[in-house]
Amino acid sequence: MSTTDYYEILGVRRDASGEEIKRAYRQLARKHHPDVSDDKLDAELRFKKINEAYEVLSDPTKRAQYDRFGVVTNGAGASDGGFGFESGSFGDIFDMFFGNVRNAAQTRRAGPQRGSDLRYDLEITLEEAFAGTTRDIEFQHLAQCDACKGSGAQPGTLVTPCAPCHGSGIVRGVRNTPLGQMVTQSACPRCSGEGHVIEHPCEACRGHGRRDTERHLSVNVPAGIDDGSRIRIAGNGEAGTRGGPPGDLYVYLSVAAHPYFKRDGLDTYADVPVSFPQAALGGPITVRSLDGKVELNLTAGTQSGTVLRLRGRGMPSVRGAHRGDHHVTIHVLVPTKLNRQQRDLLEEYAQAGGDAVEERSFFERVKDAFRPE
Repeated sequence: MSTTDYYEILGVRRDASGEEIKRAYRQLARKHHPDVSDDKLDAELRFKKINEAYEVLSDPTKRAQYDRFGVVTNGAGASDGGFGFESGSFGDIFDMFFGNVRNAAQTRRAGPQRGSDLRYDLEITLEEAFAGTTRDIEFQHLAQCDACKGSGAQPGTLVTPCAPCHGSGIVRGVRNTPLGQMVTQSACPRCSGEGHVIEHPCEACRGHGRRDTERHLSVNVPAGIDDGSRIRIAGNGEAGTRGGPPGDLYVYLSVAAHPYFKRDGLDTYADVPVSFPQAALGGPITVRSLDGKVELNLTAGTQSGTVLRLRGRGMPSVRGAHRGDHHVTIHVLVPTKLNRQQRDLLEEYAQAGGDAVEERSFFERVKDAFRPE
């Protein structure tokens, strides 16, 4: 039984989620990378243990096997010692004795592996979403080492075939079981299944073939993009291994809340305050839209809450086929302070319309007479 505690190495709980494990791995990998450590040898050993722990815990199958048996083997449900038939299924028993044979293909030297995809979160304004924009971003990613071109070997040196496995990445052995001797095959411990050995690792990347690098990109955001959309930038993720292609970068967009406009799909909305005389008499008013000011002709007697629609003044579609509408909600403002002349005029207006107006006392009239304008 292995005494290595992968959870302790990554500093996570045993019930940690996949995202927590990935986050812990990234933090530790940057902290203990040999390129940023004074003690290169200790950092390299620590870095190797961190990668080993992440390789197991990030794979659901390997993690389940590790949680159950404390080790990870080629068989889907067997440990290196003991014959505990816990699950009781024929598949588990078959894996216990024949798992290495059935999964022989998995122990062969791995071929080119595609690099991981990356995510970048970018916030833009509603105006930028309306008109489109170009934003410069920076992020860290594992890029192919420029010095060794991804081979992991010091420039001028060779990558040699592994002698114990003759370049196959596989070693075979004989295992005694209650059913007799079984021939097993597993990844070569000398080359870790790679099939080759790097005698002189690249000094720039410590033999990994990839380096943590800062990347600068310009992202073109199309007009009409909506909150929660994503933009795929092919080939800008992490570099692949063994000559594999790089992953992709996905830019996830969020549109910041606007103090004046609201958006729903391609339509936009705004509240427009107007005075009581404007609403009562009607006439031209100027309202804002995302592409500038627009003049409207307000109908006499417009009521508060009236919604006016400006066709084609909303958001453009990403494909540019059409545009949404802009909706304006009218809010009639009631004055909170009136001078004496304004009050008299309103009382006269109310009486002319037949509205009852409470008569003011003599003292109230005297107070109004001496109130500053």
